[in-house]
Amino acid sequence: MAIGILGTKLGMTQIFDEQKRAIPVTVIQAGPCTVTQLKTVQTDGYTAVQLGFESVKEKALTRPELGHLQKSGAAPLRHLQEYRVDSTDTYELGQTLGPDLFSAGQLVDVAGTSIGKGFAGYQRRHNFKRGPMAHGSKNHRQPGSTGAGTTPGRVYPGKRMAGRMGAERVTIRKLTVIRVDAERNLILIQGAVPGKPGALVSIVPATIVGRVK
Repeated sequence: MAIGILGTKLGMTQIFDEQKRAIPVTVIQAGPCTVTQLKTVQTDGYTAVQLGFESVKEKALTRPELGHLQKSGAAPLRHLQEYRVDSTDTYELGQTLGPDLFSAGQLVDVAGTSIGKGFAGYQRRHNFKRGPMAHGSKNHRQPGSTGAGTTPGRVYPGKRMAGRMGAERVTIRKLTVIRVDAERNLILIQGAVPGKPGALVSIVPATIVGRVK
């Protein structure tokens, strides 16, 4: 387990490598993040580091939130997030972390909230096939059967139907870090990441998932 960092998605662009190939990248304003709490097995039952990101005015936070941040000497921060770590010995309250935690060529997992698409139908939301487009058909974009009749006589929870699409927590795994600009707190990651420009994202070192036999 390794610590990550919070950041803001600025948008997408492209850069060129040494072979003059265009690489699409997402530019992320990563940090600076402040260590606001250290959790240990003795005090909390597990080991984690809590980071705060994005300074705000005091009136934007509640008194309990301000009191919590004052314990670490941190300024008012909008976002707080924990990262599980093996040990907190190398961290201290009030410490500032930046994009230099990562390096070019490293694989990372990026999590964020996907763009909300509003109410969507069966074809757009779940890629259902449409019905026949003949003149007499009344089943162009309908779902078909939603379940049996008398038994069980209801629609089971989780049935794929029309509804709100997007605005969900999404994690894109094993993206490559193309460039790190520690002076301007920027990370360039190959490919797209969840959310619209200005959205909050979390970047952690990529987890290695074993093959399922």
